[in-house]
Order: sequence, then structure tokens, then C-alpha cells
Amino acid sequence: MPHSEQQRPEIVVGLVATPPDHPARVAARLTAELADRLADRVDADVRWTVREGWGEVAPRRDGGVDALLDDLAQRRIDDQWDFAVCLTDLPLHAARMPLVAQTSARRRVAMVSLPALGLHQLRAARAAVPDLVSQLLTDAFDKRVPPTGRAPTEMTRRVTAIHKVVGDTDGGELSYVASGLIGRVRLLAGMVRANRPGRALLGLSKLLVGAFGTAAFALTTDTIWQMGDALGGLRLAVIMLLGLTALVAWLIVVHDLWETPDRETPAELARLFNLGTILTLALTTAVSYLVLFTGTVLVGSLLIDTSVLEQALQRPVDFTDYLTLAWITSSLATVGGAIGSGLENEETVRAAAYGYHPEPGGWRDERT
Repeated sequence: MPHSEQQRPEIVVGLVATPPDHPARVAARLTAELADRLADRVDADVRWTVREGWGEVAPRRDGGVDALLDDLAQRRIDDQWDFAVCLTDLPLHAARMPLVAQTSARRRVAMVSLPALGLHQLRAARAAVPDLVSQLLTDAFDKRVPPTGRAPTEMTRRVTAIHKVVGDTDGGELSYVASGLIGRVRLLAGMVRANRPGRALLGLSKLLVGAFGTAAFALTTDTIWQMGDALGGLRLAVIMLLGLTALVAWLIVVHDLWETPDRETPAELARLFNLGTILTLALTTAVSYLVLFTGTVLVGSLLIDTSVLEQALQRPVDFTDYLTLAWITSSLATVGGAIGSGLENEETVRAAAYGYHPEPGGWRDERT
């Protein structure tokens, strides 16, 4: 028979996001529904209370899980939570495999690395967090909830990113790790997802405007028309790749987006940060190039009459010639876009760097 509201035990779960950027958005959406999910998946006879917060539970570039869990445990004690779960965008490893989640029954805390979940991070977190809380309750021998009897490996069926569970099962210090190759690919995809490439694309508006200006000027030059006609598809592809590579390198160098290992940033973490930054910028510049190419095709077809283009090329032309013209023009215009990117707001461009977070550290409860 269900307990009355007064008789039902209350369990307070703190949901912490660090740093206060992408993880905070995931935590905000998860907080609104976590109590109901805990009632459905763990125990309906408990009054589940979920508290939301954000902050740096450990030095962001420490790269170690233990320091993060220690500071999370201190936060749990300070705020008088029964258990605490941290959502972080740090790419972490255990047993040389990408670390998806970690539980510590001794500290009564758990951690989820959002990038390791891949592209669908909110959906995966919805599945993972209730199971982590359930595991903590069982391993910590909390008598307010009967033991579920579920093995930790059962979580691997609900969260596809988890390949296996390693660690001290009896002591409740468990690491949920991904597979080798697929796990690393998913981790990199998750890092790009957490880095919000759409934000970088919108932030680099001056780059696109500068590239459009360069492309418009180049379209009026018949030398460009003849050059595009003379070059084959392979050469045009190489020019395009070189232009995009140069643009990415320019953004990294001019805006100081490259991470170097130091006492706060281990070499492995710096490599992951740099790879996440490169992939984010590569995706952003590729989308920008596609927008530029589409716009150049439209402008070229409206600006350049077929008879004029035939006279310059001394042969009949069709729509593929306009595509070729837009191809070489867009590739050359990326250089103009790179120059325009130097005029971008420094904060906006640096947001594309994976290791950069503009908001200051420290604790703040979202309710205040």
C-alpha cells in the first residue's frame, strides 16, 4: 500500500553542471523531469527532490576524475544533498578508454561525461542518470530504498555509449567506459556537439560577409572565368581544400585558439581540446563555404549573361560552367574571408575553442 506524503522518505539529488555552458543547458532540461524518472525507474514510494546548480567542481583542466568527484562530494555536503550527479563536458578516460560515467558510493556522487555520450546527449543522460542514482543507493546501502538487485552492467543496454563496467564492484567505485575505436569516434562527435558549431557559424558573420564581397568582385573578372575553365575538377578540389585549411589555421593562429600542455592542462587533454577545436572550425568553415558557394552560383547566374560568358570562354556554356565559376570563386574568396575574420569580436571567435569558457568559475545556484 502506498505511503502517505508525510510517511514517504525524501531523497535529495543534486544535479551539477560544470562548466556553466553546454552542460548547464542539459542539466536544466533534465532537472525538470528527473524526479518523475527516478520515481518510475527507482522507487515510487520516495519523495524525490532534485536541486540544480552549476560551477567548477574541480579545476577544469585537471583531467582527473578523483579531484572532480572529491569536490562534487564537498558540494553535496555543503548543500546537504543525499546524492549528487555532475554533468561535465570534459573528455575523460579510464583504463585507456573514453569514460562515460563514474559512481562513487563512498562519496555518494556520480559523474557523466557528456561528450562520451555522442550526439544525442540529453536523451542518453535521461537514460543514464536514474540508473546511476539507483546504483549509488544500492552500493551505499541506503535503507530508504530496497536494493534493486540489478547488476551495473544492465546500464549498458540502456546507454549505447557504455561498453563495459570496470572498477571495484563491492566498494561501489565503478567506471562505465566506452569501446576503443567507436567510443573515441563518439567522443569526438560529442565534443563537437558540446562545442555548439552553430554558435561559431553565427559568430563568424563578418567572415562570410568578407568572403561574399571578395566573391562578388572576382565574378566581374573574366580572368577568373578563364582560370576556372582551364582547371580540372581535381585541381579545383585541391584549391578548395587548401583554402579551407588555410582559413581554419588562420582562425586558430590569429585568435590564439591552440591549447598547449602545462601544469593545469595535461598533454592528452590538450590534444583532445585542439582536436575538438579543429573539428568544430572545420565543420563551421565547410558550412560557410557551402553558403558562399550557393550564393555565388545565384549571383553569377544573375550577373553574368550566357552570351558574355560564351564570348570569354569561346565555346558554348551551360549551368555546369556557372557551378565551376562559383567553385573557384568561392575557394579564392575564403582568403578574403580569413582577412575579415580578423575583425570579428575576440570573444565570439574564441567560443569556437573547445577549452575556452568565458564565464567565471565559482558556485551559483540557478534558483537564486
